Amino acid sequence: MMLTLAARNITRHRGRTAMTLAAIATGIAALILSGGFVQNLYRQLGESLIHSQSGHLQVARPAYFAEGSRSPEAQRIPNLRQVQDELARVRGVSHVMARLNFSGLLSNSRSDLPIIGEGIEPLHEAELSTSIRVVAGRFLRPSDRTGALIGEGLAKSLNLAPGSAVTMIANTVDGAINTAELDVVGVFRSFSRDYDARAVKIPLAAAQDLLGVDDANTLVLLLSDTGLTAQAAGEATGLVQPRSLVVKDWQQLNDFYASTVALYDRQFGVLMVIILFLIALGVSNTVNMAVMERMGEFGTMRAMGNRGATILKLILCESALVGIVGMLIGVTLGVGLALVISAAGIPMPPPPSSNVGYIAGIDLSARTIAEAAAIGVVGTVLAAILPALRARSVPIIDALRTTI
Repeated sequence: MMLTLAARNITRHRGRTAMTLAAIATGIAALILSGGFVQNLYRQLGESLIHSQSGHLQVARPAYFAEGSRSPEAQRIPNLRQVQDELARVRGVSHVMARLNFSGLLSNSRSDLPIIGEGIEPLHEAELSTSIRVVAGRFLRPSDRTGALIGEGLAKSLNLAPGSAVTMIANTVDGAINTAELDVVGVFRSFSRDYDARAVKIPLAAAQDLLGVDDANTLVLLLSDTGLTAQAAGEATGLVQPRSLVVKDWQQLNDFYASTVALYDRQFGVLMVIILFLIALGVSNTVNMAVMERMGEFGTMRAMGNRGATILKLILCESALVGIVGMLIGVTLGVGLALVISAAGIPMPPPPSSNVGYIAGIDLSARTIAEAAAIGVVGTVLAAILPALRARSVPIIDALRTTI
């Protein structure tokens, strides 16, 4: 009976109800679009970091992650190939590749610059590095014994191009200075401008010869799906813990990602509070007008024996119905706009410290839609509480006098 009466009441002033529904629906659609945009940013940023630098998981000795930047070549993995074969059997793992990270100097015979070197397995790394764009030349091949793939910033600093001859200088694990004569086969551009300014990728065998070792200091795992990261990390940890090795996932390896997520989460939280306030403010104004106009009606209801609590329930029920209808309209509008915008794409400039722009979209998630819907309904109900309490507390005689 209460729902039927509430439904009839909200259709009495259709123009006012339509304005209220528009405010609610617009707020919900805005939350779905902004939340979906942020989720799309998280996904694209994560995939760019995974497929340009870190992979999904990395396995190494604890000291490598703690202080490996000082002398990464000293923190090598014993029984490398055996560990690699064991990790390849982890569910969801598509590739396990060895890397030998080191630091050194790169010289073009006129000047030299400090670099971050990576000895890689070209065949597997080509599968991983889908977010790396080769802007000149080509990617490394297994046959490139003395080839080098260098970052775009480093190429500009040393005036290098495919075909250029360079000399790499590094310390061996015994402390001696060793050199390697290399030929630049390609210039790449990744997500990070800072990384491109110092990175050099060479075949793993060439890096081992340069450092005087026959193993590597990192195993990088590429998964078939990023959603399997936590499960694969747990299985891999169980395999390598007895060998005194640790597993880090891509979020732990990329501090920039965690900082970005924390920043945008705070901003989106503030946006949610603002939209909740705007919905409540708009609905409150409408409900106040409706309550004042119907004060005589409420006085008559109470004079006929209805309690003040009945008036309160009726007003809240009307607001809840308006909120639910507005929520349904807003969700439909938000989802429809998200699909259209994602199909068209939003060209975005390169983020800070990045070389590469991207095409943004709107990622729809059940959580974002549920949060937006809840804010729309809750905001509408909250906005009706004070007017409903005021209507309940007005003396019957004063409420009836408003009809005169």
